[in-house]
Amino acid sequence: MDHVVLISTYELGRQSFGLASPAAWLKAAGAEVVLQDLAVSAFDADCVQDALLIGVYVPMHTATRMAEPILRRLRMLNRRAHICVYGLYAPMNADHLRSLGADSILGGEFEESLVGLYRDLIEARTGHGDQPEGRSVVSLGRQQFLVPDRTGLPGLERYAALLTETGQTRTVGYTEASRGCKHLCRHCPVVPVYGGRFRVVQIEPVLDDIRQQVAAGAEHITFGDPDFFNAPTHSMKIVTRLHEEFPELSYDVTIKVEHLRKHADLIPALKRTGCVLVTTAVEAVDDDILRRLDKNHTAEDLNHILKLLRDVGLAFNPTFVAFTPWTTLPGYAEFLQTILRLELVDLVSPVQYSIRLLIPSGSRLLELDEVRTLIRDFDPHALAHPWSNPDPEVDRLHQDILQLVKASQKASRNRREIFTHVWRTTFNRLGADTATDPDLSRLPASTTTPQLTEPWYCCAEPTDEQLAHL
Repeated sequence: MDHVVLISTYELGRQSFGLASPAAWLKAAGAEVVLQDLAVSAFDADCVQDALLIGVYVPMHTATRMAEPILRRLRMLNRRAHICVYGLYAPMNADHLRSLGADSILGGEFEESLVGLYRDLIEARTGHGDQPEGRSVVSLGRQQFLVPDRTGLPGLERYAALLTETGQTRTVGYTEASRGCKHLCRHCPVVPVYGGRFRVVQIEPVLDDIRQQVAAGAEHITFGDPDFFNAPTHSMKIVTRLHEEFPELSYDVTIKVEHLRKHADLIPALKRTGCVLVTTAVEAVDDDILRRLDKNHTAEDLNHILKLLRDVGLAFNPTFVAFTPWTTLPGYAEFLQTILRLELVDLVSPVQYSIRLLIPSGSRLLELDEVRTLIRDFDPHALAHPWSNPDPEVDRLHQDILQLVKASQKASRNRREIFTHVWRTTFNRLGADTATDPDLSRLPASTTTPQLTEPWYCCAEPTDEQLAHL
């Protein structure tokens, strides 16, 4: 009983860096490590029954929700194992996760802490130390990263792919060049843990990780940094060397609107080195909402960065928080009108029309008096503070849009069809003619834009398909 099991439930369709990175560290410490990625594989109860340490990775809200049934099963299957929950969402949900059976909670730069926990458990088992008690550690120390060990993970072909402009698919790998963020957006889950700090992953481990994924069939790389331009010099060194070595390899990144404006001179270099898609958290087209979220950009900035990206031919993947306590029916209609006016219909993943503001424990939104008077007590099952819009019609519209988007995606409707249905539903709620349709004739000829086949959706209710593996 000395092996370690690391489990991931969901990571946006990516092969899990959060399993592969600590696996390398634990193996270097002498551990036998078994990886279970439940996003694409069924839960294997046999391998956890005699494990010394079980780690459950929770990098986002949906993953944490999906970890609940797993934690309950783990404690029933192995009462002697030390169960650790680690990742971004672990510290902010510590009490709830302990109630489900977790012994330790690790956040921030978790690799060294996992190794320390494993060594303490080995010493206790061999009689050279006391049995370690549960611990809570949020480490922001600078680590010398190892190359992630992806042995035992399902092949890259099992995960989300890139759909190209020509309708072909490319196998996608995933890595991280940095963690954390130097910004303090009020609604962001990174902020309660990192508090405006970020840590880079050294260049050589990043490149070596990409090399091993290319050897395993990767044709495209997703950089999962919360913001690829937190350290622009570091990031551009990586993609420059990457392009020199693998000129046919494409990649995508996530960058703040603010950083796209500030580092506009680097956008052509992104395109030149193989970037095909930039995700950015626009969040709203209303300046009052952006101010409350402390996004440090304006609605007008969207026009500016859109031109910058279009001028060099980079695809744009905007994300939004469409429903907030400050959303009104006319405001939501204006949101749709802006998407149409800026010719974003083909670029917006339909799920973005239904995203509702999440207020987790520790959120900077709780600094606002108007939020504290609006929310209800923390709901441990939802992992958030419930809230209602002052206008019940807005909450009803949200439910309508949410169900519409789910049904439309199951029916494989394209983005223009879904947008039209969302438009009709919205203007019907406003009391407009139910036959009112958006004028899509102004849009360019319908084309496929580069996009990942797994939608950007980290704060959703787990689907039946996701829960089937658990």
